[in-house]
Amino acid sequence: MSKTISITAIASISPLGTDSKTIWENYLNENHCFTEHILDHKKTFVAMLPDDLEQVILALRASDSKYKSLDKSVLYAMASSRQAMKNAGWASNDVFGINIGSSRGATDLFEKHYQEYLRTGKAQTLASPTTTLGNISSWVAHDLQSSGPEISHSITCSTALHAVLNGVAWLRAGMADKFLVGGSEAPLTDFTIAQMRALKIYSNSTEEYPNRALDLEKKQNTMVLGEGAGICCLEIGKKENALAYIEGIGYATEILEHNISISAEAICLQKSMQMALQNIDLSEVNAIVMHAPGTIRGDLTEYKAIQKVFGESLPLLTTNKWKIGHTFGASGILSMELAILMMQHNKFIGVPFAEVQIQTKPIKKVLINAVGFGGNAVSILLSL
Repeated sequence: MSKTISITAIASISPLGTDSKTIWENYLNENHCFTEHILDHKKTFVAMLPDDLEQVILALRASDSKYKSLDKSVLYAMASSRQAMKNAGWASNDVFGINIGSSRGATDLFEKHYQEYLRTGKAQTLASPTTTLGNISSWVAHDLQSSGPEISHSITCSTALHAVLNGVAWLRAGMADKFLVGGSEAPLTDFTIAQMRALKIYSNSTEEYPNRALDLEKKQNTMVLGEGAGICCLEIGKKENALAYIEGIGYATEILEHNISISAEAICLQKSMQMALQNIDLSEVNAIVMHAPGTIRGDLTEYKAIQKVFGESLPLLTTNKWKIGHTFGASGILSMELAILMMQHNKFIGVPFAEVQIQTKPIKKVLINAVGFGGNAVSILLSL
């Protein structure tokens, strides 16, 4: 059984757009995607889908009477999965597995159903089936009329990369030849924002860039939420149409001191990176797309973990959360998309307010990190 895993397509929907050309053009500029809206009873920076993509989602919702009661997190996953399958050239009769996760699931729909229950004392008939976490993968399977296994899970902010791990495991075990993996998140709701504010990690910044991800000198937490979904098509073996290959995978969990803790040098990330990099020389890694959520502790501990693993010879370091915010369970797959685009275009995309880093080598290997509440870390090494 071949151990090579090809990524034959990646598709997403986010504030950056939904086609690779537009997404790349948006990465080339130094503008962020945040706008202010009234959430949790006050003005709040978030990264929402632009109006044209909102119309795409509305059209998808209206395309089938059964889709009218679905949460946006499900619709985002459906839209991205359709495009990924098309990009990969998979046919309707192909057998493939599906593993799409979400940190929060049907947050908007759950809040609306609960508010109605408080107001009327009754729950709607579809309140339960439309708010379960398994509702994402199962509806994508229905929409694509797939016949393989379908799996859902929630592992906080490393959810999407855990889906990648699971897809790789199924493929390498010979239990499937193709797997659709990713994450979807629609967290821009009053209660979700309130939860982040309760943790004192949401941005109150009045600076040009509300999210200061990778600013290691910041004095306040600056996390900003965004929404979106990303989906990868994985296939066993070295495929001619591969965008990139998964060369290494790593994962680790660390002992918690409290519910959201992570050690001062992110031991879990050190372990996951070391596992993903065990078969290569560290000098081969050209860039790292960090998790870097924009919090003081989250950014700094990950940077220290990278220093511990790589020593003085650090690769180029970047993140996309300064631009599109933190999309929770979908964030890892959107980081993979940035990594693939940088390799395709052989151009490093840095953080505009961070220390300038000069690209001196072709970008052929990129490491992607994700870590979430609970100390669940995943690292994926991609190569051309």
